[in-house]
Amino acid sequence: MGIHVIKMPDIGEGIAEVELVAWNVKVGDMITEDQVMADVMTDKATIEIPSPVHGKVLALGGAAGQVMAVGSELIRIEVEGAGNMDANAASTAPAPAKAEPVAVAAAPAPVVEKPAAQTAPPAKAPVAATATSAAKTSSVPSAARANGEKPIASPAVRRRAWDLGVELQFVPGTGAAGRITQDDLDAYVARGSTPIASGGNSYRELHEETAIPVIGLRRKIAQKMQDAKRRIPHFSYVEEVDVTELEALRTQLNQKWGKERGKLSLLPLLMRAVVLAVRDYPQINARYDDEAGVVTQFAAVHLGIAAQTPAGLMVPVVRHAEARDLWSNANEMGRLAEAARIGKATREELSGSTITISSLGALGGIVSTPVINSPEVAIIGVNKMVERPMIRNGQIVARKMMNLSSSFDHRVVDGMDAAQFIQAIRGYLECPATLFIE
Repeated sequence: MGIHVIKMPDIGEGIAEVELVAWNVKVGDMITEDQVMADVMTDKATIEIPSPVHGKVLALGGAAGQVMAVGSELIRIEVEGAGNMDANAASTAPAPAKAEPVAVAAAPAPVVEKPAAQTAPPAKAPVAATATSAAKTSSVPSAARANGEKPIASPAVRRRAWDLGVELQFVPGTGAAGRITQDDLDAYVARGSTPIASGGNSYRELHEETAIPVIGLRRKIAQKMQDAKRRIPHFSYVEEVDVTELEALRTQLNQKWGKERGKLSLLPLLMRAVVLAVRDYPQINARYDDEAGVVTQFAAVHLGIAAQTPAGLMVPVVRHAEARDLWSNANEMGRLAEAARIGKATREELSGSTITISSLGALGGIVSTPVINSPEVAIIGVNKMVERPMIRNGQIVARKMMNLSSSFDHRVVDGMDAAQFIQAIRGYLECPATLFIE
């Protein structure tokens, strides 16, 4: 038998390090060629690392949440034959590197929700046998842990205990490191233990805490938002838009072409308005390299569409929106949003935007202050559409109204230019026939 060491691959484009998001195998597992071993992340793209060999996992080179250098040891596998490592180097397997402070690895482990892009949970931290044995022998319905020690349980168990009015502090746990399982909760209730508070769940003290490591996509989002707010002096501009005629046009287009071309939402029409408006305001469709002191204006409109996914916010990019019609933009936007949602969007599909649209649809609220997607210089926020009474020609009439809440980089975009740009978009949306006049 030999040892085969797999190193962190070179993802390309000058990337020197990546974050280890999740392990899909654990020590002792038998794995096959092409089986996905781990998920790693660079920028906002999650990449699966497959195994090139068959064998048994001997050691993992890092913990979920750790940032690892390209070329560092990722995993060590026992294989038939000589392997790719000499006997002297293989005699002692390296101890797994510790995760960064945000990834809590010591027991008791915190409960962490699994991002959608992951296919398996991170490897569990080793647990002392004495702790497990002690937990399993506990059977009395008294306090199962020391005073002040926090109970360990999954979100599902915590939610069910809440519904039952059970204080988890008093439920003995038989899982690893004393973790409380559904069976433990059932046994506790079956013994006739009653809720701590007679009034049910409404008026009882809560002392549980859940530590959630900030890793993977959530860490990338946090870093990017912090950097954008720290470096960019934002200013926001909000304008009200009457979209009654635009909605009437959209309804007509969907009635005529919806079955064969797909139904349109409002966003493809807004995308078209942005494409037309940046022709007169090219300084808005730009990226600012503040270290080099260079603003690059683009003729092409690569529209970032902020999309909420189960793993967090992503910004897939509809490239060359200026060359697409309404349905082409809609279809591409849908394709990218689905790829982002299931964690399959590529690095290229998540980078290179020149201006971004952010929309929460019906949850868009009245006004927002969106954060610019650095190094861009503008972002257009779409608030929810509401029907309100408005005065037109001296008459009170019902109109469909929607606010655009947009933010701009005040270092390179003047307030007047920003206002005129949004007014241009408003003009296109309130007179939608102009969207199709070159």
